[in-house]
Amino acid sequence: MNKHLKSTWIASALAVLSVATFAQTAKVDMGKREYDTKCANCHGVSGKGQGPFAEFLKKSPPDLTALAKANGGILPMERLYQSIRGNNVPAHGARDMPIWGREYSLEAANYYGDTPYDSEAYVRARVLALLEYINRLQAK
Repeated sequence: MNKHLKSTWIASALAVLSVATFAQTAKVDMGKREYDTKCANCHGVSGKGQGPFAEFLKKSPPDLTALAKANGGILPMERLYQSIRGNNVPAHGARDMPIWGREYSLEAANYYGDTPYDSEAYVRARVLALLEYINRLQAK
């Protein structure tokens, strides 16, 4: 094996090993990432409803850390899922919170393009990751 080919092979092997090592050690918290990008501006980093955009809203965002406490100690997952997904929008009147289900569907369409994919599964996975993180925010 010539010297150039050998050094290229070694560099490639090291790159693969470093990526594999990083993937094993780096933990991606999908729910936190969803929360930080979709919710924290209104609900705040801590989930208490004091995000930087809260003052601009007509109605204060709820304290997400107290949802389970207000529901007999159980996080109302179905109600939250429907609210985030956008399925419980009243026929008349304004909705304060964005419909993230529609946003997720558009993101999936942009990401996958012409590749076949299950839009509902994509949206469901994103919303469930977010709900899992909100569950971790609950006051003990």
